Amino acid sequence: MNTLKYQTTIKNGQLNLPPLDLPEGTVVEVILLIKESAQTDETDYLLSTEANRQHLKEAVELLKNPDNYIYVDAAKL
Repeated sequence: MNTLKYQTTIKNGQLNLPPLDLPEGTVVEVILLIKESAQTDETDYLLSTEANRQHLKEAVELLKNPDNYIYVDAAKL
């Protein structure tokens, strides 16, 4: 079985896909995977639990002290 994967957004109740290079009469099975929320951004996700919020707060505090920085010479990579 071959698989094609596309991500698109429903507009006006319609699903739009690019033209498929498949022979006429090809039998396909379509399964729609609906994402929980297209509006959830990374910040909301990262702040979604108390543990994550605390970890991020501690990381921000560490960034206030330049002694915690690790400098990398890109030329040596």
